[in-house]
Amino acid sequence: MIGRLNHVAIAVPDLDAAIATYRDTLGADVGPKQDEPDHGVTVVFITLPNTKIELLYPLGENSPITGFLAKNPAGGIHHICYEVKDIVAARDHLVASGARVLGDIKTGAHGKPVVFLHPKDFYGTLTELEQTWP
Repeated sequence: MIGRLNHVAIAVPDLDAAIATYRDTLGADVGPKQDEPDHGVTVVFITLPNTKIELLYPLGENSPITGFLAKNPAGGIHHICYEVKDIVAARDHLVASGARVLGDIKTGAHGKPVVFLHPKDFYGTLTELEQTWP
Protein backbone atom coordinates (compact mmCIF):
# COMPACT_ATOMS: atom_id res chain seq x y z
CA MET A 1 0.00 0.00 0.00
CA ILE A 2 2.67 2.57 0.94
CA GLY A 3 5.03 3.84 -1.68
CA ARG A 4 8.22 5.78 -1.34
CA LEU A 5 9.22 7.98 1.58
CA ASN A 6 7.96 11.47 0.75
CA HIS A 7 9.55 13.38 3.63
CA VAL A 8 10.77 13.42 7.21
CA ALA A 9 9.35 16.32 9.22
CA ILE A 10 11.46 18.00 11.88
CA ALA A 11 9.96 20.47 14.37
CA VAL A 12 12.33 23.35 15.02
CA PRO A 13 12.33 26.06 17.72
CA ASP A 14 13.99 28.64 15.41
CA LEU A 15 13.03 28.35 11.76
CA ASP A 16 15.56 30.89 10.46
CA ALA A 17 18.41 29.15 12.28
CA ALA A 18 17.32 25.77 10.91
CA ILE A 19 17.13 27.19 7.38
CA ALA A 20 20.64 28.60 7.74
CA THR A 21 21.98 25.28 9.04
CA TYR A 22 20.58 23.28 6.15
CA ARG A 23 21.45 25.89 3.51
CA ASP A 24 24.84 27.15 4.72
CA THR A 25 26.27 24.24 6.71
CA LEU A 26 24.88 21.30 4.74
CA GLY A 27 24.61 23.02 1.35
CA ALA A 28 21.02 21.88 0.87
CA ASP A 29 18.41 23.17 -1.58
CA VAL A 30 16.07 25.04 0.80
CA GLY A 31 12.66 26.18 -0.41
CA PRO A 32 10.66 29.22 0.73
CA LYS A 33 8.66 29.52 3.94
CA GLN A 34 5.06 28.45 3.47
CA ASP A 35 2.30 29.14 6.00
CA GLU A 36 -0.22 26.32 6.38
CA PRO A 37 -2.99 27.79 8.58
CA ASP A 38 -5.18 24.66 8.34
CA HIS A 39 -2.38 22.70 10.00
CA GLY A 40 -1.10 25.45 12.31
CA VAL A 41 2.43 25.40 10.92
CA THR A 42 4.91 27.25 8.81
CA VAL A 43 6.87 24.80 6.68
CA VAL A 44 10.04 24.86 4.66
CA PHE A 45 10.92 21.97 2.36
CA ILE A 46 14.49 20.91 1.79
CA THR A 47 14.89 18.93 -1.42
CA LEU A 48 17.26 15.98 -1.38
CA PRO A 49 18.03 13.67 -4.30
CA ASN A 50 15.88 10.86 -2.87
CA THR A 51 13.33 12.57 -0.57
CA LYS A 52 12.60 15.81 1.29
CA ILE A 53 13.02 17.20 4.79
CA GLU A 54 10.15 19.33 6.07
CA LEU A 55 11.00 21.90 8.73
CA LEU A 56 7.98 22.65 10.93
CA TYR A 57 7.51 25.80 12.99
CA PRO A 58 4.41 26.82 14.98
CA LEU A 59 1.93 29.13 13.27
CA GLY A 60 -0.38 30.62 15.87
CA GLU A 61 -1.00 29.78 19.50
CA ASN A 62 -2.97 26.59 18.80
CA SER A 63 -0.30 24.97 16.67
CA PRO A 64 0.28 21.28 17.40
CA ILE A 65 3.99 22.02 17.06
CA THR A 66 3.89 24.29 20.14
CA GLY A 67 3.12 21.30 22.37
CA PHE A 68 5.75 19.17 20.66
CA LEU A 69 8.42 21.85 21.21
CA ALA A 70 7.34 22.26 24.85
CA LYS A 71 8.22 18.59 25.35
CA ASN A 72 11.25 18.74 23.03
CA PRO A 73 12.73 22.27 23.35
CA ALA A 74 15.61 21.54 20.97
CA GLY A 75 13.19 20.24 18.33
CA GLY A 76 13.23 16.80 16.77
CA ILE A 77 11.66 14.43 14.30
CA HIS A 78 7.91 15.04 14.33
CA HIS A 79 6.62 12.62 11.70
CA ILE A 80 7.40 10.66 8.57
CA CYS A 81 5.35 10.76 5.39
CA TYR A 82 4.79 7.93 2.92
CA GLU A 83 3.22 8.23 -0.50
CA VAL A 84 0.05 6.31 -1.39
CA LYS A 85 -1.84 5.99 -4.67
CA ASP A 86 -5.33 6.37 -3.20
CA ILE A 87 -5.72 8.13 0.17
CA VAL A 88 -9.34 7.05 0.66
CA ALA A 89 -8.58 3.38 -0.03
CA ALA A 90 -5.50 3.57 2.22
CA ARG A 91 -7.49 5.16 5.05
CA ASP A 92 -10.31 2.65 4.73
CA HIS A 93 -7.87 -0.29 4.73
CA LEU A 94 -6.09 1.05 7.83
CA VAL A 95 -9.34 1.64 9.73
CA ALA A 96 -10.52 -1.87 8.82
CA SER A 97 -7.17 -3.17 10.11
CA GLY A 98 -7.67 -1.42 13.46
CA ALA A 99 -5.34 1.55 12.95
CA ARG A 100 -6.43 4.92 14.30
CA VAL A 101 -6.68 7.75 11.80
CA LEU A 102 -6.28 11.22 13.31
CA GLY A 103 -8.92 13.55 11.92
CA ASP A 104 -10.20 13.83 8.39
CA ILE A 105 -8.38 13.83 5.09
CA LYS A 106 -7.02 17.35 4.53
CA THR A 107 -5.02 19.13 1.88
CA GLY A 108 -1.32 19.08 2.79
CA ALA A 109 1.51 21.49 2.07
CA HIS A 110 2.02 20.03 -1.42
CA GLY A 111 -1.63 20.63 -2.30
CA LYS A 112 -2.33 16.88 -2.14
CA PRO A 113 -4.67 14.94 0.19
CA VAL A 114 -3.08 13.80 3.47
CA VAL A 115 -4.08 11.91 6.58
CA PHE A 116 -2.24 11.22 9.84
CA LEU A 117 -2.05 7.93 11.73
CA HIS A 118 -1.82 7.57 15.50
CA PRO A 119 1.78 7.07 16.67
CA LYS A 120 0.78 4.37 19.15
CA ASP A 121 -0.26 2.17 16.22
CA PHE A 122 3.08 2.66 14.41
CA TYR A 123 5.74 2.09 17.08
CA GLY A 124 5.75 5.60 18.48
CA THR A 125 5.99 7.32 15.10
CA LEU A 126 3.41 9.83 13.92
CA THR A 127 2.83 8.80 10.30
CA GLU A 128 1.43 10.88 7.48
CA LEU A 129 0.13 9.43 4.22
CA GLU A 130 0.05 11.66 1.15
CA GLN A 131 -1.71 10.83 -2.09
CA THR A 132 0.82 11.72 -4.75
CA TRP A 133 -0.79 10.21 -7.83
CA PRO A 134 -3.68 11.91 -9.57
